[in-house]
Amino acid sequence: MNETTTRRTVARVTSRQRLGADGQVDDKALIFMPQNPALTDPFLALVEDRFSEPGFDWHPHRGIETVTTVLGGVLEHGDSLGNSGALEPGDVQWMTAGRGIIHRELAYRNEHAHTLQLWLNLPAAEKLTKHRYQNLLAADRPRIQRPGVVIDLVSGSVDAAAGPARNHVAVQGAVVTVEPGARLDYPLPAAHRVFAHVLSGRVKIADRALSTGQTAWSDPLRRSAGGSALRLSAPDGAESARLMIYSGKPLREPVAFGGPFVMNHESEIRQAYRDFRSGKFGRVPKMARVKYGR
Repeated sequence: MNETTTRRTVARVTSRQRLGADGQVDDKALIFMPQNPALTDPFLALVEDRFSEPGFDWHPHRGIETVTTVLGGVLEHGDSLGNSGALEPGDVQWMTAGRGIIHRELAYRNEHAHTLQLWLNLPAAEKLTKHRYQNLLAADRPRIQRPGVVIDLVSGSVDAAAGPARNHVAVQGAVVTVEPGARLDYPLPAAHRVFAHVLSGRVKIADRALSTGQTAWSDPLRRSAGGSALRLSAPDGAESARLMIYSGKPLREPVAFGGPFVMNHESEIRQAYRDFRSGKFGRVPKMARVKYGR
């Protein structure tokens, strides 16, 4: 770190809450949920799902972006505008729901999919923005190599590299692998709120010891001039640590929830339901299942 870089601290650590099977999935775990949106702003929720059949058939969204990372299996994704695709482990599907979209997320051939889905809030001025569909394939993303560390960049910039995601909210996002005994000062914008979720292994984050399923949070720095860094280190041993690290500048706006819709006020939630029921999100597609060869 240079003299203008501030070392970040961890404000709190949360643990994954496993819920088990339900009518849609074989296993579900809550990484974080929006009980207090001000503590996670601009992020709303992060959920881990393992599913075969039925998965998540056609359902609507408005006012958010969904960022779905495939951890295992193959995810079949499609929306009411005709976009579709099959994503493999490491791939990310970034969907801007904006003014309203209907989409589905299924396991290819009803076999198996293991995903993490992040809900990212949109600012009031862009709640009703145009829909956008981005498949951010692992093979197309920059990978930054440092001693004992690989940074797989999805969004934002690190060093001279830029992730492929196009953003409505400035977000830096990556999957970071730290080999045993390695250390990294991971650079982050000082004004961002950060979460670092441990996908696997053991790691120290700003001197706090975490393991698989735990998440460290670092709040925006009051002094936002210059950059900041979050120190990561993996203990000596046989297993690498893998982390999902996302950061974004808080919106600091009111948040109203209504099932799959997130707006700023309850009246806007009621309007979202009226618009969906009247067909303004489009018709539920009669889309065939994705053809995909492995």
